[in-house]
Amino acid sequence: MAVDLHVYETGTGVPLVLIHAFPVHAGMWDGVRDRLGEVCRVLTPDLRGFGRSPLGDDEPSLDRYADDVAALLDRRDIDQAVIGGVSMGGYVTMAFLRRYPDRVRGIVLVDTKASADPEAARANRERIAATVLAERTPRVLLDDVLPGLLGETTRQTRPEVVERVRALVAEARPEAVAFAQRAMAPRPDSFDALRGADVPALVLVGEEDQLSPPEEAEAMAKALPNARLVTIPGAGHLSPLETPEEFTRAVVAFMSGI
Repeated sequence: MAVDLHVYETGTGVPLVLIHAFPVHAGMWDGVRDRLGEVCRVLTPDLRGFGRSPLGDDEPSLDRYADDVAALLDRRDIDQAVIGGVSMGGYVTMAFLRRYPDRVRGIVLVDTKASADPEAARANRERIAATVLAERTPRVLLDDVLPGLLGETTRQTRPEVVERVRALVAEARPEAVAFAQRAMAPRPDSFDALRGADVPALVLVGEEDQLSPPEEAEAMAKALPNARLVTIPGAGHLSPLETPEEFTRAVVAFMSGI
């Protein structure tokens, strides 16, 4: 059953739904939301369990996240929207594309990938889920997840971004973390869904992204029938937070053409 997502909204025009990364919440868009709102209607929801959104009682699944986004659109009488997200938000975008293709007006995939997890990655997700539930602290996220979220340039030259991301990660509730990890682990390969998505698409990737490296972005852009690929220098896995001006410039240009 869909939950009522908390959402931050600004701007008018073509709706753009931006879905946050794991294990942060929609606060990750604070530095870019208003600028994007100058060219479109921006909706940035907290996924279930994160930020101010309830978790609900469903079994973990990316499809449940996608259903929540569809219900959010329904409540605002939005038939079609540009759907996009970072990392896990990209996985949710691709799940939404599989379930609601007629509601997708465009796609924005940021620092994410369309391939399924190998077995070792699935096992690691379960390890993190079980650990955070057992310890009831963000320790495993700060020790094992946080280091991979930011590029080397950010770690060396943007201490304020490092601290901001650390604070966002530390806010994640254990149940939401476990739900997300167990939802992402069995996700399918999404390349067929991308090949069938004949809508405008933007693929963005940080040049220093180690978790979803540029070759993954190149593969998605190649699969999409109508995609533009933008590589952002000096950014890792969270380019909207690390290089907000470059990220915003690319999305504004994309949305201005829709």
